[in-house]
Amino acid sequence: MFASRPSAALGQSMLMACLFLCLLWWVKLAESFLGLDLSNLAVVPLQLSGLLGIITAPLVHASYLHIFSNSLPVLVLGTLLFYGYPRSCKPALLLIWLMSGLGVWLFARQAAHVGVSGVVHGMFFYLLLSSILRRDKLSVALMMVGFFLYGGMLMTIFPREPQISFEYHFFGAVAGCVASVLFQHRDPKPEEKTYQWENEEDSQDPLIGDLWQQNPQHPYSDGSQTPHEHRDTENKY
Repeated sequence: MFASRPSAALGQSMLMACLFLCLLWWVKLAESFLGLDLSNLAVVPLQLSGLLGIITAPLVHASYLHIFSNSLPVLVLGTLLFYGYPRSCKPALLLIWLMSGLGVWLFARQAAHVGVSGVVHGMFFYLLLSSILRRDKLSVALMMVGFFLYGGMLMTIFPREPQISFEYHFFGAVAGCVASVLFQHRDPKPEEKTYQWENEEDSQDPLIGDLWQQNPQHPYSDGSQTPHEHRDTENKY
């Protein structure tokens, strides 16, 4: 399914996603074991002190359950994004990161918003819209994997539970769609494999030539007896 990219590219993509995930866990472990207070790194809507959170909030998680729920999506969707879109993944992630945080700062509820789930939703919707816009085999295959595992993200952009920042999900999704439209042409479509028989011209039998294209005449148009008449003649003798 992913034959259009070298196998080494898949390993590099997984490594990049793992390194990003390790960074998130290092921040959480440092907060726990060093007794750090990282609440000032959250996005707080319409407050100057909350502007810093546009950059730092995705690195902070409210609990271990919170970071656990985001770990596998970061690994899977990050790998798909890095693998399928090596040229556009970095500017796309930067736009998703900043735009989702800015949307939360401008329009979200008054609360401290943290977590990488906004970026995760941005990656999912980037893959989704890119497959629709590009419609090549690789982008569709990547989206099928992402949708099979995390298709529920289509619904988590709407309010569900008060303690979950659906605003981060929503603006992450918006940012992912914007990034897909802006950067869809940075990665060339993979060349589709062609087979030798597809390039060969239709060969013709040298004995038949074009005769098969001509309208066949009725086998008895020369006035000879039809098969039924021939059988009747045989019965007379």
